[in-house]
Amino acid sequence: MHWVKNRVLAVLVLSGLVAALGLPFLTHAPNRLVAGIGIALVQLGKDTAAHPMEIWLTLLPAVLLVAAIFLRPTRAIQIIVYLAATFFLTGLAALAAHHATQLADQSGAIARTSLGAAFWLLAAFSWLAATDAMQRLAVRLLWRLLGAGFVIVPLGLMLATGAFNDLSLLKEYANRQDVFSAALGQHLQIVLASLLPALLIGVPLALASNRSLSLRTPLFAVLNVIQTVPSIALFALLMAPLALLAASVPVLAQLGIKGIGLAPAVIALTLYALLPVVRSTAAGLSQVPQPVIEAAQGMGLTARQIFWRVELPLALPVFLAGLRVATVQTIGMAVVAALIGAGGFGAIVFQGLLGGALDLVLLGVLPVVAMALAVDALLKTLSLALEPNVND
Repeated sequence: MHWVKNRVLAVLVLSGLVAALGLPFLTHAPNRLVAGIGIALVQLGKDTAAHPMEIWLTLLPAVLLVAAIFLRPTRAIQIIVYLAATFFLTGLAALAAHHATQLADQSGAIARTSLGAAFWLLAAFSWLAATDAMQRLAVRLLWRLLGAGFVIVPLGLMLATGAFNDLSLLKEYANRQDVFSAALGQHLQIVLASLLPALLIGVPLALASNRSLSLRTPLFAVLNVIQTVPSIALFALLMAPLALLAASVPVLAQLGIKGIGLAPAVIALTLYALLPVVRSTAAGLSQVPQPVIEAAQGMGLTARQIFWRVELPLALPVFLAGLRVATVQTIGMAVVAALIGAGGFGAIVFQGLLGGALDLVLLGVLPVVAMALAVDALLKTLSLALEPNVND
C-alpha cells in the first residue's frame, strides 16, 4: 500500500464508490404516500438529456480525487483536492436538481423525487475530503472554518435561485412554510430560554466551587447524575410536579407553567446544560496561573478587579468551549422536547416519522444540524479571535 499517498482520501473515495454503485442516488414516487423507486447514479449519468456541464462537474472532479490518492500530498495537490471536492458536490447537486425537474415535468406536480442515500453519503464524503485537505494545508483555524463553509456556498446559491424546487424536500417546505417559520421561532425560543438560566446559575456555581473545594465534589456528582438521566425520562419526571403546581397556583398556569409545553422542556434542558457550563468555567478559572494572580494582588487590585481583569480573560477560551458544547447539545435535545408539546423542529420531525414521510423528517432535521454547525463554527471563531488577547 506504499503507492497510496493519501489514505484518508482513499477511504473516502472507496466508500463513495461503494455508495454510488450500491445505493440509490434519487428515489421517485408518483405521490408522497407511495414508496419510491430508487434511481442509481450510473443510470443518471447515462441519461442523454443531462446537461454536459453537470456531467463534467461530476466526472472530472471525481477523476481528480481518485488521482490525488496516488500523488504526493503537496500543498498544490491539497488545493486541487479541495476544489475538486467542492466542484464534485456542486455537480452532484446540479445533477439531482436537473433530473428532479425532468421527472416533475413527466409525472406531474404531485410526484415526489427525493435525494437518495447515495447522494447524502457522497455529499458527506465530499465535504470531509475538502475539510481534510484544508487541515493538511496547515492554515489557521479561521481559514479552515471558512473553507469548510465555502464548500456548500454553490449549493446555497442553487437553493436561492430555485434550482431545487422540484425536489420533494423543497415541496414539503413550500407546503409548510408557515409551520416551518413557527417551528424555527419556537426552537430558538427553547434554546435561548434554556441557555440563559444555565449561564445565570452555572457561572456562579462554578465560581463558588472554585473558591470552595468542599463544594466541588458534591456539585459535580449531582450534575453528573442529571446528565445520565435520559431526556424523555427527565421530561416525564417534571410533568407531574409542574402540573400539580399549576393546579395549585392558577397564576402560574396563566403564565404558561404547566405539566406540558415549554416549561418542563426549558427546565430539563437547563439542567442538562449546567454540567458543561459549570465544568468549563471551573476548569478555566483553575488553570489561571497563581503567579499571575499574586502579581495582580501585588499591584493593589481588589478581588473583584482581579476577577474581571485577570481571571475572566484567561478563562474565557475554556468557558467558550463549554458554552459551545452546551449550546450544540441544547439545540439537538430541543428536538425531543416536541414530545411534551414544546414545539420546535421536533414537531416536524415526529410528524414525518408518524406519517412515514422521510422528506418531512429531513425538513425538521436539516435546520437543526445547520443551526448546530453554525453555532459551533461561530463560537470557535470567537474563541480564536480571543486567543491573541489571551496570549498578550
